[in-house]
Amino acid sequence: MENPEKLFHHFEKPTTRRGLLRAAGCGFGYLAMSAMMAEEARADEARAAAAGALLSPMAPKPPNFTPHAKRVIFLFMHGGPSSVDTFDPKPRLTLDNGKPCPIKLPLAFAKGEMGPLMKSPWEFKQYGQSGIPVSSLFPNVAQHVDDMCVIRSMVGEGVDHGAALLQTFTGTSTFIRPSMGSWVLYGLGTENQDLPGFVTIKPTLSHGGAKNWASAFLPGAYQGTAIGNAGMKVADIKGEPLEYLLNKHYSPDQQRFELDMLQNINKRHAEVRHHDPQLEARIQALELAFRMQSEAPESFNVDEESEATKKLYGLDEEVTRDFGWQCLLARRLAERGVRYLQCTHSYKWDQHGELFVKHTSNAKEVDKPIAGLLADLKARDMLKDTLVIWAGEFGRTPVSQGGDGRDHNPYGYSIWMAGGGVKPGTIYGATDEIGYHAQEDRMNLHDFHATVLALLGLEHTKLTYRYSGRDFRLTDVSGVVANKIIV
Repeated sequence: MENPEKLFHHFEKPTTRRGLLRAAGCGFGYLAMSAMMAEEARADEARAAAAGALLSPMAPKPPNFTPHAKRVIFLFMHGGPSSVDTFDPKPRLTLDNGKPCPIKLPLAFAKGEMGPLMKSPWEFKQYGQSGIPVSSLFPNVAQHVDDMCVIRSMVGEGVDHGAALLQTFTGTSTFIRPSMGSWVLYGLGTENQDLPGFVTIKPTLSHGGAKNWASAFLPGAYQGTAIGNAGMKVADIKGEPLEYLLNKHYSPDQQRFELDMLQNINKRHAEVRHHDPQLEARIQALELAFRMQSEAPESFNVDEESEATKKLYGLDEEVTRDFGWQCLLARRLAERGVRYLQCTHSYKWDQHGELFVKHTSNAKEVDKPIAGLLADLKARDMLKDTLVIWAGEFGRTPVSQGGDGRDHNPYGYSIWMAGGGVKPGTIYGATDEIGYHAQEDRMNLHDFHATVLALLGLEHTKLTYRYSGRDFRLTDVSGVVANKIIV
């Protein structure tokens, strides 16, 4: 190179060969340091592999900021309970009972014309120091309103159950996406490596089924573990975990030896297949199943609870035994470090007809168990850092259907939260005077997900995962945290 200055004419001052080397020297040093650090990192990995140390994808991870809640218990009322008959009283419906609906009816699920406005057949009363009104459907839950925030302004997009369930649990009704529980595990890990971090108890197999607790494109370790399903009786489920977790034929060392051989084959297969979520999920599931043998049998043994505790949850009564068992199992798993739990009352709340008879029956099955759960968590000083959510996939219309029923209504419905940093004894949002559309402080499902993540110490815009060339998140490109409901 005869005249290097011509090649660097864009510098502010002419640069000589000696000046160029002097200026670039620091860069050469950085390159050398980078190479040395890479070698050191590879050496650390080699030492870790030699020692058999593998970082668990479920290991606890720090939140983005100080969390209010450590765990979530989601009580899901599959079918869609009626808000105007439970937690959102509407005097206008009583006043104008039987009159035509005063607004243009939005898109509905059922075919045919809707009937007139229909008043609630249940009486509302105010409870607690907060004076929050609750219908006579929930006399036991009503005793805990001072620990609850009732959200009356939920808004979804799906008018059918399948779309509404998928959006409630995954953030979208049109694509296969990771469930909220999977996102929580991905962001925070779990506190107990010998139990699943995400457990769904008696989930429904309809309306999206396993997609509602699946990890989709997230690593398979973050998928939910189902305990039975909605079609099974508790008596059939209770023996299942013990039966398949305990190996009576081989010692733990023998099982570990066999599993290591199998996992070596699986991992070689995974290298060939590159990224195979199903194979990855199988590898993680086998490891979890092995670890669960040490702790799961005792964790699932609800029968060891005191008679007083069983009675608190309604296990002594046929009508409340099923959901009471779910709630008590959820508490046992929560206190053992499980991060995300779901109990499902399925599929009973879809009252297109016989609203009074069936809503009354449904509420009797869950009222006492839910009140027992809240009381038990509070007595154990767990409610303060356990976020309890009660919700269906949507609400129901203020107009009648078939004379004594109500159609689906995703345009303005109620849920409630308790504990976990939620402002107790409060009401958030409001629907219009007949309870059809959310009007004040509307909370769509992206806002709901953003708020739940915030209570857990996660910034929803930062909880992302790159897949197929783009970054995904639970809240997609939306979501506003409802800071008004956070203490």
